[in-house]
Parts: sequence; structure tokens; C-alpha cells
Amino acid sequence: MDEGTTTVSKANVEVLRLEGIVKHFPISQGVFRRTAGAIRAVDGVDLDIESGETVGLVGESGCGKSTLARLALRVLQPTSGHIVLEGQDITALSSRQMRPYRRNVQMVFQDPYTSLNPGMTVEAIVSEPFRVHRQHMSSTKVAELLRLVGLSPAHRNRYPHEFSGGQRQRIGIARAVALNPRLLILDEPVSALDVSIQAQILNLLMDLQEQLGMTYLMIAHDLAVVRHVSTRVAVMYLGKIVELGPRDEIYARPSHPYTQALLSAVPPESPTERDTRSRIVLQGDPPNPANPPSGCRFRTRCWKAQAICATEEPLLINRGAQHLTACHFADVGSVGPQGTPDQR
Repeated sequence: MDEGTTTVSKANVEVLRLEGIVKHFPISQGVFRRTAGAIRAVDGVDLDIESGETVGLVGESGCGKSTLARLALRVLQPTSGHIVLEGQDITALSSRQMRPYRRNVQMVFQDPYTSLNPGMTVEAIVSEPFRVHRQHMSSTKVAELLRLVGLSPAHRNRYPHEFSGGQRQRIGIARAVALNPRLLILDEPVSALDVSIQAQILNLLMDLQEQLGMTYLMIAHDLAVVRHVSTRVAVMYLGKIVELGPRDEIYARPSHPYTQALLSAVPPESPTERDTRSRIVLQGDPPNPANPPSGCRFRTRCWKAQAICATEEPLLINRGAQHLTACHFADVGSVGPQGTPDQR
């Protein structure tokens, strides 16, 4: 599997911009369902994605990655902030007004089986976007899309249960790229697949990106997968982005303690590194998103925390080379034999 390009031309056009995105889910209690608080799933995220690049979004379960993806799709309405798609603010558009924009942002889901209607044939599934957007669809086009993702057009009349997991994901990808979207959101697209199939799907996605000129926002837990396919990497913790930068910069010189801990858990590439590599083991669980810590949200698990971390929230600041970090004590670390000391 070839690694993706690590630089993006300044001439590239901005496809998506998220400005101060906040999404709070109210907590209701009692017989009368009174609001007793809110889960701060996403709490002030700024992110821009340029054409042709792949932005990898990583973090622990429950940090808000999938919620942010659904906000970018406008499946969820943000509590506050702005969603700008190709220069157009779509935050307050109605469902009817959103229709022209939805064809430009599509999604590939984590589970390739539950995301497909078991009562529809492959041809009906792949042609559905054309029916929804009232565009002409021919049998020839279905055949072209199936060939594009490595499936035989002869399988067009089969149902999802007749395919393997990797083949189902290819069907989902064919449906997602049918209308040539500008942005494709990949929500854990290979985590439910066998390891031997994961590389095939990732290579397919990279080939499609080159052929169709698409832009990707990829959500993943597997940091090795993100490293192979991403142009830039955004690290999310408890509703906020804590580190953002070019892929090689993030992986070689992580500056936020949380990123350093995540990367220290990635299996070493060679057996010789196993005994010499440093490992950071975080203490405790992530805080309750309904009641996050004051100041820096990571401070309750951070070995660098000091008094200022409890009183002042760190800003996401450029540390050079477009490498942004939200930490009062950020440093340029490394993950390897000379990495951060073992915190066990």
C-alpha cells in the first residue's frame, strides 16, 4: 500500500470549512422531561478541508468524531457555528434547500451490511442516488460503477446477503461515488473487515480519489491506516481538536501529550523496536462529556498538568510547519526508542 502525498498545493480550492462548530445534546430528567444539562459532543471545532486531500480524524471512542462527520453532512443541526461548503454557508438551509448540496457530500459507513437495504438488489442500491436527485440513470452507468469498484456487472441482480463483507463495502462505495461528490466522508470504512481485505479497500479508495478528484474526511481508530492514506491528521479529544497538522509531522513529532500517548500504542514496525520503544499508559477514563474538566480537558489524565491547565483553556496554536497544538506545555516529541518515557 503506497503512502499518500503529504503536501497540498496552495492553489487547491477549499471544499469544506467548519467554523466554531458546537453540538450539545440536552439531557432530560423527570416526568416532565426537563433539561438538566447537556452532553457536549462537539464543543468548538474549526477545520478546513481542501480539494484533493485526505484529512484523518482520530481519537478515542466517544470523543465526537462521528458526530462531527454528521454535522458536516448536515444530518445533525449544529447548536452553533457555521458549515461552509464550497463557499456557501449551508448551516441554516432547510431540507429542501439542502438537496443540491447533498449530492456533493456523501458517506461510506462503518458496517457494510447494515448500511445496505437487504431488500434491494445491487442495481437498485447503486442507482438510488440518481432517483433521489431525479437524474437519468441507465443500466450502462450501473455497470460502469460496479466495474469502477472492482465488482462484476453480472452481480447487479443479487442482494447484499449474497456478498462478502469486502464486496458489500465496495457496493457502498459505488453508491457513494455515483454522483461524483466533491467530499466523501469515510466513517471507519475498514474496521469491520478482515485485515487481508482492509488493504484492498484502502487501495480502492486511494485509486478512486486519484481518478475522480475527490476529497476525503476519514474517521478511524487505527492510526496505521490513517498514516497510509491521510494528507493531514486531526486529533480529537472530548469534543475538541487538540492537534492538527501534516501527516508526517504529526507522526514523527507529536507535540500534544494525548497524541504522544496514542502513537506510543501503535505496534512497532519491526520486532527490534519492541523492547526499546517507550510506551505511555494513560491513567483513568475520559471525563464525562456532560461535565468536562475546566481549562484543558486532558489535564485529568496528563502527566504534564500544572495549575494553569485547570484555569486557562489552551488555544490551538501554530507551532510551525502548519502544526497546530492546544497545550500549554506542548513540545516536539517522537515516538520510538528515543520517545517519551514510559508512564506505567
